[in-house]
Amino acid sequence: MSIGTKNRLNLIGTTCKAHLREQFAGEGALVEEFIAEFEGTGKNTDPNAWAKFTDAKRDNAEMLRRVDAAFETWMNP
Repeated sequence: MSIGTKNRLNLIGTTCKAHLREQFAGEGALVEEFIAEFEGTGKNTDPNAWAKFTDAKRDNAEMLRRVDAAFETWMNP
């Protein structure tokens, strides 16, 4: 994996987490729980897990819609 790929994956994770924290600011504890459950904790942390929300076009708006949908589904199973 090249440095560019690592940086892009890190940016995707950072963008998704920032969006969730901003979009669902009133549900801060639930957002943090979702983030921890989604990417793992401790040695099992996988910040690259957020890449599953991207598409071939790398459309950020679509990616954030998918993140919102995943969070809503997680909250209301």
